[in-house]
Amino acid sequence: MSERALIVGAGAGLSASLARLFKAEGMEIALASRAPDKTEALAGEIDAVSLPCDVADIDSVQALFEALDAGFGTPDLVVFNPSARVRGPVTALDPAAVQQALMVTCFGGFLVAQEAAKRMIPRGSGAILFTGASAAVKGYPNSSSFAMGKFGLRGLCQSLARELHPQNIHIGHFIIDGGIGRDDGNGADDRLSPDAIAESYLHLYRQHRSAWTWEVELRPWVERF
Repeated sequence: MSERALIVGAGAGLSASLARLFKAEGMEIALASRAPDKTEALAGEIDAVSLPCDVADIDSVQALFEALDAGFGTPDLVVFNPSARVRGPVTALDPAAVQQALMVTCFGGFLVAQEAAKRMIPRGSGAILFTGASAAVKGYPNSSSFAMGKFGLRGLCQSLARELHPQNIHIGHFIIDGGIGRDDGNGADDRLSPDAIAESYLHLYRQHRSAWTWEVELRPWVERF
């Protein structure tokens, strides 16, 4: 039976690279996003299932996994890719907008992980990978909402790794420290290639459980530490 991968927060960037690579590995792919019409071309290209999901909404996340139960099946691999932020000085931020950003970036990760774990634990296997950022380990000025969301997501992953690794569920958190983009042809490699990032996700997923990694930090060679 083919492996199944669910990519939550699917779009045209990193998630598209992940979807194409996983498909090349022989996996069946499900794409979930708030606007499934934006992933129609990708879904058609790789023969993927495309489903709606607002990760900040409890009912929506539950409905996503129930829809998968009905036809796709329990994923072997789940990737959580969404994030949101509100930029600006702390004194000028709209509290409601910050709350929504936290719901997407952090609480959404919890909801997806909870539903995935409910299905993976009885089976005794699976992997859940989360896309983090440098904001998960260092807060930048005028980016307090993003720091809160990504710090919270990293804490969730660390806790899940300690809880679920002994149950054969592999948790991985990726700190993407730099901008993601395609090579513009200048040979600088000053942005992280989404295809190269995807290779790292696949490598972590393929690790033998005797030597699991729970966190990976990726940055272009020119990025400051």
